[in-house]
Amino acid sequence: MMNYTRVTTINAVKDLTVAELDFLYDEDANSIGMLLAHMATVEKAYQIETFENRDFTNDELSRLNPGLELGSLGREHFKGKTIDYYLQELADVRNTTIERFKALPDEWLFEQTPFWWDRPANNYFKWFHVFEDELSHRGQIRIIKKMITKLKK
Repeated sequence: MMNYTRVTTINAVKDLTVAELDFLYDEDANSIGMLLAHMATVEKAYQIETFENRDFTNDELSRLNPGLELGSLGREHFKGKTIDYYLQELADVRNTTIERFKALPDEWLFEQTPFWWDRPANNYFKWFHVFEDELSHRGQIRIIKKMITKLKK
């Protein structure tokens, strides 16, 4: 499911220019590039959360924040980058995820730990959320692409 989601995301963005990746429909918007960075960052965060079962270090948090928080920090950090940059980030994080999954027993998916608001959640749900998040943002990307197309006419 994660790989299918990623393929469809890549197909939606693979031919975008830097200008299209950086397009902001208003001053508070997220660009397509920001959303792609967010996808990679969320996956990296869940690697730490689930594979290492720990909180972020301050150094990790400062590196992850532009992609997690987005907003003005994301707009500063994620501009002027090519599609190859974003696709490589997505590929690198996914390769790590797949390698880690291969090393874990299936039972790991059902291990529960406190999650949002200290409610119990298993790793299966947590990783479902990773690609659910990607699917949601891919919908945003498609809307932004339609806005760009309308402006070009």
